[in-house]
Amino acid sequence: MSIAYSDVLKLLTFFLIYSFIGWILESIYKTAWQKKPVNSGFLIGPVCPIYGFGALIMLIFLEKFKSNNAIVFLIAFVVLSIWEYIAGIYLELVYKTKYWDYSNYKFNIGGRVCLLNSVFWGILGVIFVNIIHPFIQTKVNLVNSDIIPYINIVAYTLLILDIIISSIKVGSINKQLNKLKEIRENIKEKLDDIEAKIDKVSKDARQKVIDELRARQDLINLKLYKQTKRLKKAFPTMRSDRIKDFFDQKIDIAEIKERLKIIKDKK
Repeated sequence: MSIAYSDVLKLLTFFLIYSFIGWILESIYKTAWQKKPVNSGFLIGPVCPIYGFGALIMLIFLEKFKSNNAIVFLIAFVVLSIWEYIAGIYLELVYKTKYWDYSNYKFNIGGRVCLLNSVFWGILGVIFVNIIHPFIQTKVNLVNSDIIPYINIVAYTLLILDIIISSIKVGSINKQLNKLKEIRENIKEKLDDIEAKIDKVSKDARQKVIDELRARQDLINLKLYKQTKRLKKAFPTMRSDRIKDFFDQKIDIAEIKERLKIIKDKK
């Protein structure tokens, strides 16, 4: 019983460690590529769970074959490619967005996996079981085993909260886009209505109605811009027609902030 518990505890600990290491490596890569700081990954905190799960998959499938690098490479090539494909489909189904896209790479499957990346997974598998994990395992063994459960409790509590908050934020993007569409239609309807009653509605009254609707539109535009900008930086190849349409509007954020400031000062 104690052996099973310790094994589970180790896996949970390694999941957190490799999620964090994956976030560091990917953030460094994307920061260098985009030449500006990037918080990589879907979550707010410094973790990329896809790497944590990938590490657990490697531990489960590759550890027993580590004496044979060719077999390790082939298993990592296949198993991690399948995992990346499944993760891609899951995110697309849940969030209606393609967070990475390899469509421009040769020998890809649905843009979710490609030969080049799969080769990378194979090489990483060999490096992982022979160099990375033995080193990390040695360092983890130096930590007092009595405090590891408490570290895990705190870390997983924060991780669960992060997942909930991040999911709500991403889920709200579509709601905000729907609101934006409704406001635009509302503005058009109001303008048509005012035009039909042009003699009965004063110029100030007309402008007040339009200003109120545009202020609501500006607030949603500003909120959406902040939410989608971080995702676009974290996932440069992200594909979502609705988000693309939003960015294609060439929104002037400085102008929006100035308009909102004027309205606030008037109040």
